[in-house]
Amino acid sequence: MPTLAEARALDAADPIAGYRKQFALPPGVIYLDGNSLGALPLGTAARLGEVIRREWGEGLIRSWNSADWIGMPRRVGAMIAPLIGARADEVIACDSTSVNLFKLIAAALAMQAPKSNGGRKVVLSEPGNFPTDLHLIAGLEAQGLAERRLAPPEELKAALDDSVAVLLLTHVHYKSGAMHDMARLTRAAHRAGALVLWDLSHSAGAVPVDLNGCEADLAVGCGYKYLNGGPGAPAFAYAARRHHEALQQPLTGWMGHAAPFAFTDDYAPAPGIDRLLTGTPPILGLAALEEGVRLIAEIGVERLAAKSHALSEFLRVAVAQTAPGLPCVSPQDPAPRGSQLSYRHPEAYAIAQALIARGVIPDFRDPDILRLGLAPAYLRFEDCWHAAQALGEVLASGEWERAEFRTRAAVT
Repeated sequence: MPTLAEARALDAADPIAGYRKQFALPPGVIYLDGNSLGALPLGTAARLGEVIRREWGEGLIRSWNSADWIGMPRRVGAMIAPLIGARADEVIACDSTSVNLFKLIAAALAMQAPKSNGGRKVVLSEPGNFPTDLHLIAGLEAQGLAERRLAPPEELKAALDDSVAVLLLTHVHYKSGAMHDMARLTRAAHRAGALVLWDLSHSAGAVPVDLNGCEADLAVGCGYKYLNGGPGAPAFAYAARRHHEALQQPLTGWMGHAAPFAFTDDYAPAPGIDRLLTGTPPILGLAALEEGVRLIAEIGVERLAAKSHALSEFLRVAVAQTAPGLPCVSPQDPAPRGSQLSYRHPEAYAIAQALIARGVIPDFRDPDILRLGLAPAYLRFEDCWHAAQALGEVLASGEWERAEFRTRAAVT
């Protein structure tokens, strides 16, 4: 079993260990939930203070120009672009992941709708995908615009027939952490005449993504997990440059207009990625996201991914020793695994609460998944060692059986 001394030696040799000091991490807490809500960068409070006091307080409405508020969606999108293998003019930060999914599913269906293309309307995904992805397909299906079809991962290629308009998948599965082969599935979809929309919510800022290299069509992702943009942070949307002219998003709000301040009655889409905008940009949210993205970009995805693999292997081996028999549902090989480890137990919720009471914060996914998220920007090997010890002790002692750990809160 890995020892505490080995963990500390790995931390001492970690080339990105110094970045931990740039995050607000409460004393006595081991945070294994950065895959749901990233920790607060210390620079964010100062950045928001500047926006609130000077740009808003003093500049008032003038700051749309003088502080370039109007350019923030494009500017933050351009900062995210290298993290996902995209060009600066292919990514925009706006709205939520769910809203961006709706826009891009609908836009892809519109591109695939012409009779010359067979009038395709099937959106193919997998059962157990993140619920919002599946719910949004169902919502478009209820409007007569889509037909939802689900196939397990091993059957996706076979399900790509000439009726499929869009393949919608989450790159790293939110429960298991299993990672799809983006290049292989994108090629298979294109051979079948389908477009591909990737949800990068559990990928961006933690694992390497090469949208352009894979010739991906469309993508979305959230800003509050590994990008550390804060609770409810704006999301981002990607559209390959080759699709910009054909992209007709359904939420034709004024900020996506070619000339929003001309105040014309008729809609004309903005050129390029700007047409994915809808309403007024949330400046405070974008400012916080910009600070988180700046920090992650400075560290670099390759270094983050290398540390993530090392952390997850260290923790996987440690948990196998402290909690023998606890089934790990994540891939054993770190290469096709996102930055998390997931374990199955019928009392996973109560176990998570018992760990939280000890200062180790994981999360739970219904009905029986305990997730240990690994945010390599600030997590240490020593943290992983202590977390494995705590998990073993909670299981061995049965303390999770206490009544206070079994009562479900509103957010699980």
